[in-house]
Amino acid sequence: MEEEAEGVVQALAAFLITRHSNQLRTITLSPDPRIHYPLHVDFAELMDHNPALAHLVFAQPTDCLRKFDEAALRAHRVILEDFKENASRKNYINVRINISGSPLECPETFPSIGRVRVKHRGILLTLKGTVIRSGAVKMIEGERKYECRKCKQRFPVYPEVETRNSILMPSTCQGSKPCEGTKFLLVEDSIVRHDYQEIKIQESTQVLDVGAIPRSIPVILKDDLVDIVKAGDDAIVTGILTAKWSSDLKDVRCDLDPLLVANHVRRTNELKSDIGIPDDVIMKYNQFWSDFKDTPLKGRNAILRGICPQIFGLFTVKLAVALTLIGGVQHVDGSGTKVRGESHLLLVGDPGTGKSQFLKFAAKLSNRSVITTGLGSTSAGLTVTAVRDGGEWMLEAGALVLADGGLCCIDEFDSMREHDRATIHEAMEQQTISIAKAGLVTTLSTRTIVFGATNPKGHYDPDQSLSVNTTLSGPLLSRFDIVLVLLDTKNPEWDAVVSSHILSEQGEPDKGKHDEDLLNIWPLPMLRRYIQFVKEYFKPVLTKEAEKVISCYYQLQRRSATQNAARTTVRMLESLIRLAQAHARLMFRNEVTRLDAITAILCIESSMTTSAVVDSIGNALHSNFTENPDQEYAKQEMMILEKLRSIDEFPDLNSMEGSACR
Repeated sequence: MEEEAEGVVQALAAFLITRHSNQLRTITLSPDPRIHYPLHVDFAELMDHNPALAHLVFAQPTDCLRKFDEAALRAHRVILEDFKENASRKNYINVRINISGSPLECPETFPSIGRVRVKHRGILLTLKGTVIRSGAVKMIEGERKYECRKCKQRFPVYPEVETRNSILMPSTCQGSKPCEGTKFLLVEDSIVRHDYQEIKIQESTQVLDVGAIPRSIPVILKDDLVDIVKAGDDAIVTGILTAKWSSDLKDVRCDLDPLLVANHVRRTNELKSDIGIPDDVIMKYNQFWSDFKDTPLKGRNAILRGICPQIFGLFTVKLAVALTLIGGVQHVDGSGTKVRGESHLLLVGDPGTGKSQFLKFAAKLSNRSVITTGLGSTSAGLTVTAVRDGGEWMLEAGALVLADGGLCCIDEFDSMREHDRATIHEAMEQQTISIAKAGLVTTLSTRTIVFGATNPKGHYDPDQSLSVNTTLSGPLLSRFDIVLVLLDTKNPEWDAVVSSHILSEQGEPDKGKHDEDLLNIWPLPMLRRYIQFVKEYFKPVLTKEAEKVISCYYQLQRRSATQNAARTTVRMLESLIRLAQAHARLMFRNEVTRLDAITAILCIESSMTTSAVVDSIGNALHSNFTENPDQEYAKQEMMILEKLRSIDEFPDLNSMEGSACR
């Protein structure tokens, strides 16, 4: 038995020297011998080198991973002999095995958290989820050495996870050649201590069926793995499934709770979801825009038709959703303060105007999203809550923290209590949440897009300001880049068109027209991938022409702002820049032109109850796709530029002539 174990250690050491000598050299040259060094190994590489050894590591990870660590130390000593100076002997090297991408990536070894069962116990298991809780870093004993008083053999004893990581005195001798001794002596300076942290991961709500409750599982992190993830991060964790006795509570049955002892942890926040975009797809995008080179806005509208295709028309809302999801470019000003790139959108509308459908479709387009309702969300549920676990306070992430880097949809925004609404002020503008609860003082990141939907208070009164109609405070309204008001006014022509569209979906449609419409609509996966690509690839910069248009419009709004005083702040100027950058990205460009600036103005005008530039912007609910959007835009551009040219203080604008649509 001992010879077999020695053979496994030698084989693993030979593999590490052959395939991972660079990592071993780096560890050898590191200065501090007291810390635990990670050595990363791909399981697919081990499988390629020695399939029998790989199967042994997978099937018996508890013993084999300890042997792997021992093999790493042995390989390190071999490498150490090559260095005369600047190298020190290390005492702790932990082998971290990455299974993802290996032949073992199948449902048996990659189950969802809700499907973890007893059959998974004792094998190398990989779970994917979102970190919802991270505990404090503690210190535990990981190993003790005892000496048998009878045969004088020394042997290590490891803690039992089931009995809450306590090391029990062995009952009989456990040396390589066991005797019947029952008395042992603790070897001096033989106790090995580890950094220790407990986190909890929860399965992603996006992969759950409707009605399913997301399950969670605690995970133990040790040594170099502690503090590698925090609440709100997405992570893939590889480890060994075990169990521990639940805490002793009066009148509560004592059960074994599942627990994962992590060997490898990978944050997936920065990974491109739905992955790297292939070259052939990028060529398709280039070909698409070259086809619409002469009529770019027609190409843009073809993309926008793919947003919520079941809802007829609502061009303004679909454009606003696309610009919000794409967002602008985050930048740092002269003082080092970050100016957010994410846009926020609020839909205010009568019942039956499709607000919730837009919310749900936007959540599908985003790679990371959380949907909640105002009525069912407290401030703790939106931001972060402090929970007590075993006498220790921990922070558990709420909706905004879990949506970090993605989209947070809040339906029934008006149903939230005033106190709960105030908690998201900091999250929307500074993109952080500062917490001081139960002695825990910290700041969490919330780089998220907020997409809200609300009903007006009673009947919408156009003569009153938006703040009065929605009962939302001015500071909160100013944080939304676009606020669209969808009023269900009686329009016989519009009602006839909408009813015929809905009935054609139910009955026998006109085949030719219906098929043609379907061909013009981008499918959801393609649209999602396109949005992801333009966000990653394009970092648009404003041209001088676009700067002039935005500056003049902002100053004009500041003068004429009476009802919209809550919205015409410096934030509106930043919103204009973000929307212009988002439109440039949507148009597959790295430059913000006059076209993008004027489209941003039209979006802001749609969200104002009184227009400063465009006389008849119309109801956003009744906005439809036009047959010749480029010609329509040319008229709007001329009207806006004429209005801006009429201001004597801005003679520079007189040099602008012709259409910006090229």
